Amino acid sequence: MTLVTDVRLRRVLDSRGNPTVEADVLTESGGFGRAAAPSGASTGEYEAIERPANEAIAAARERAVPRLVGEAYAGNQREVDALLRAADGTDDFSEIGANSAVAISMAAAKAGADVLGAPLFQHLGGAFRGENFPIPLGNVVGGGEHATDATDIQEFLVAPVGAPNVADAVFANAAVHGEVADLLEERGVPSGKGDEGAWAPSIDDAEAFELVEHAVETVEADVGFEIGFGLDVAAAELYDADAGVYEYSDTTRDTDEQIDYIADLVAEYDLVYVEDPLDENDYEAFAELTDRVGERTLICGDDLFVTNTDRLAEGIEQGAANSILIKPNQIGTLTDAFDAIELATRNGYESVVSHRSGETEDTTIAHLAVATDAPYVKTGAVGGERTAKLNELIRIADDAT
Repeated sequence: MTLVTDVRLRRVLDSRGNPTVEADVLTESGGFGRAAAPSGASTGEYEAIERPANEAIAAARERAVPRLVGEAYAGNQREVDALLRAADGTDDFSEIGANSAVAISMAAAKAGADVLGAPLFQHLGGAFRGENFPIPLGNVVGGGEHATDATDIQEFLVAPVGAPNVADAVFANAAVHGEVADLLEERGVPSGKGDEGAWAPSIDDAEAFELVEHAVETVEADVGFEIGFGLDVAAAELYDADAGVYEYSDTTRDTDEQIDYIADLVAEYDLVYVEDPLDENDYEAFAELTDRVGERTLICGDDLFVTNTDRLAEGIEQGAANSILIKPNQIGTLTDAFDAIELATRNGYESVVSHRSGETEDTTIAHLAVATDAPYVKTGAVGGERTAKLNELIRIADDAT
């Protein structure tokens, strides 16, 4: 029933206007799945390799498609993904490209779900658990690699932790995003948007903290539930390995000072989430920070772990971080992403499912977050490629009630 009969690959646009890979998978019984690969700007050193879209498509047509058509079953995700790895023959998908691999992997999962007549999250083994839904992390002010002449910290995030349902959480994030815009206008601060739709005003980190705190308090009073505050520091982009310091616009901090700085921010703003607060190679510093504040917040490894079980295992051994960011394109297949989630769960780490800065309208990560009972899902707050995921979460919740 789910035997793959065709795999079609094409170039489509991502949210930055760059070409990316889209895949269609068809099965003998008429099952159909379509998925598109996202792309990151702030990328970890150890991520799987994304090839230019034309090259990735050509390589996948030559090496992967013949192994799948007439041989693989879309209902067996591990088989599909094992064949993709065998077709590539490298550890990092540098032959066919992680962008072609993840597009095919996700499309196969959708085709398998289509044959069953089930939503993707159910096909992936999950269930919607009512009040225990993935809380959307909304990026409302951004800088770093996602914008120019803006904050050093890459993302100022809001997390509607007190929302009673998915829809209220989604609209609360949008409301904070709108309130930030109103505050900037009142203050006469012009602002465009960064890659993920966050406002990117020419302000420093201290001003951004005050701005987002004010916006959150205003929206909290309106909606009547708690909205938390989080960060993606993207510290690897700030770190000068030769000098051994983190370079901010107005200062530098050595590793001990960076740990103190982040710990102070957690205390001052009651942060519920801190992503990549330290360099991607500094397990020891991550462990020290986690020991200090890990009982009160999630310290999440993105560049540190890159959805990779080997790197996560090293982090677990050293006590570095207490959560992992999950980006399927970072590792190449849904199976690899699930393996990272399973390893994290067995060892008491949370898994946060995430979009990328260069996104498409693909909604797979919304289903992956629900399927794996993730506490948070990073989607951004506005922009068609971001709202696609948020609206899909609303649909999943509505269909489940």
